[in-house]
Amino acid sequence: MAEQPKLLGTLPSPFVHRVIWALKLKAIPYEFIEQDLTNKSPLLLKYNPVHKKVPVFLHGDKPVCESMIIVEYIDEVWPQNPLLPKDPYERAQARFWVKFAEDKGTAVYRMFSSKGEELEKTKKETLEMLQTAEEHGIGEKKFFGGESIGIADIAFGPVVYGLEIIEEAIGEGAVFEAHRFPRLHAWIKNFKQVPVIKENLAERDWMVTLFKNRREALAGSA
Repeated sequence: MAEQPKLLGTLPSPFVHRVIWALKLKAIPYEFIEQDLTNKSPLLLKYNPVHKKVPVFLHGDKPVCESMIIVEYIDEVWPQNPLLPKDPYERAQARFWVKFAEDKGTAVYRMFSSKGEELEKTKKETLEMLQTAEEHGIGEKKFFGGESIGIADIAFGPVVYGLEIIEEAIGEGAVFEAHRFPRLHAWIKNFKQVPVIKENLAERDWMVTLFKNRREALAGSA
């Protein structure tokens, strides 16, 4: 029997959740190895010597790093319940929105550690990212790829869910308002209601408390 793949990660990480969702959607058994990023393990340093970050996916003794690269690798190795469309053009479109989430979604996480003018700048960048996804990404579809979760949804899930948590944690006024982004609000509601996602979503109140404490710690150290 083949050895189960392993996932090195930490559960507060939105990037680790991308990989968990892909594995669960494909019903792939795996071993989760919790990492302490304040005291990085020899295993993490061995298998991700370049960035020394999670997630790291171990398939046998072969490490794969970076969350969306891991998700695409999983989709290629385990073809059941495909996350990428078969049609080449649709695959290209899905990859476009994955890259968009990767490139523009960072503004959401920079909101967490920003204040004053920098916070206003990251809010503006976040609004622009949401507006683009609202108008050109999700459209009238249930999910980015249509009626079922695909790779672009996995890429955007932590960005939008993370935004909801960060907004509550920092208490600096809402950016992700339902009247401004009705399609994305409907999309994230549908996304969180999918059983595999719902069962493997970081608990909101716990995450808000965690982010509040970390923000206070950052302010204290500054």
